[in-house]
Amino acid sequence: QVQLVESGGGLVQAGGSLRLSCAASGSGRTFNMYGMGWFRQAPGKEREFVAAIAGRSSTYYADSVKGRFTTSRDNAKNTVYLQMNSLKPEDTAVYYCAAGAGVSQFDYWGQGTQVTVSS
Repeated sequence: QVQLVESGGGLVQAGGSLRLSCAASGSGRTFNMYGMGWFRQAPGKEREFVAAIAGRSSTYYADSVKGRFTTSRDNAKNTVYLQMNSLKPEDTAVYYCAAGAGVSQFDYWGQGTQVTVSS
């Protein structure tokens, strides 16, 4: 079982930046064996993929955030990050961190952190 705790959400003006963190604990596997993902869910919408990073740090992004968001990981700290720049009001959502054996299926989820971008 893996526990994931997100932090770093908040209120920011359009054009601003935020960095989300996701700390993992409780796993019998080493952290670098997990693929990590970021998803978001806006009110009234389905959850959508944002970004993912494999154990060896290959990264993947949704087209809507490519060039603005960057995901990275610090395996020594069991932590993954999502740096969000040039934020837009449409980025407003609850952001979730997830972990899985790879980057195509995620078995463990955090509780989410709210990101609100004002216009």
